[in-house]
Amino acid sequence: MECQEALTKAVNTTVNNGGDDLVQNRLLSYLQDQLPFKIEELKPIRKKVYLLRTQERAFVLKGFSSYHRLKLQEAFTSSLMNEGFAKTYIFYEVAKEPPLFFDRTYFGCLEYIPPSEEVFTYFLKSDRLEGLNLLKNFHDTTEKLVSRYQTVVPAYRQADKWRERATLFLNNLPVIRYFVQKEIINELLAWADWALKGIEEDAWLFQYGRKVILHGDVAHHNFLRAKDQSLYLLDFDLIAVGTPHSDYLQYANRILPFMKWSFDDLGKYSIFKSNLEEKGFLHALAFPTDIFREWNRVIRDRTYLDSVKIRPVLDLTVGQFAERQRFIKALKYAVNEINK
Repeated sequence: MECQEALTKAVNTTVNNGGDDLVQNRLLSYLQDQLPFKIEELKPIRKKVYLLRTQERAFVLKGFSSYHRLKLQEAFTSSLMNEGFAKTYIFYEVAKEPPLFFDRTYFGCLEYIPPSEEVFTYFLKSDRLEGLNLLKNFHDTTEKLVSRYQTVVPAYRQADKWRERATLFLNNLPVIRYFVQKEIINELLAWADWALKGIEEDAWLFQYGRKVILHGDVAHHNFLRAKDQSLYLLDFDLIAVGTPHSDYLQYANRILPFMKWSFDDLGKYSIFKSNLEEKGFLHALAFPTDIFREWNRVIRDRTYLDSVKIRPVLDLTVGQFAERQRFIKALKYAVNEINK
């Protein structure tokens, strides 16, 4: 749920503006009939997510593609709370005749957490550390839930996911070559190859050992700085069973661009320090998953000719290339030191 940025940026719309008037008015009419209170405002946050205000309180209304997904999210957030992890939202059962179902979408009413004016950002070292500690607390809690959810939550396959992403990137090369020089593309592919081979050699790191329920999407917008300055973890749409390394790997990949891709600075975080002693984790850090993901996205959405949307992708690919090269050299040096 990309609530943090969206809630702070969303215009104060009503149901009578924009091109989605008809759908939004129909949804409002449906909700007024189904909910036991008068709706004063229905504000779009993003696709199929709304801020719903009544005279007494506010909710976040979120759409799900299936009833199973809705009930899984309700059960999982409830389990988190029952196990003591309170830094997230809860679902409310408020419909007169549940479930809420409109336009082939099931809707859940989530707790609205008033955001702080100071948003969570990976630019700040203090935020990066706080987010990492919250993620660790999440893992400590979800370790207790694995046996309960392992039959309804998929197993996370790190190498398989990345092979699929790399294959799609290769398929998109005819377009990417118009923007990125051949030498850089070849090096990106070499990093990916080195990373995948290393993961295969140390497959146990991501397949065995301590199992938790992974968050699966530790982008900054899934951390919410609340009005009381507490930090909350949001959006469990991509939860999966796996080892904590996969979430930490993704977290490292998210914060490294804000740390100038410094291997030494990454090692100053206690949680990463032990991970950086594992060859499989070092190899995995070399995989350019963010670059592949963003190119695959802009090509899928056909936005690569939009100068505003392609600029950050080019910065990620070309602008940070020299810093990333130094980071890969540091990774390979660390692997060689372990092999001695």
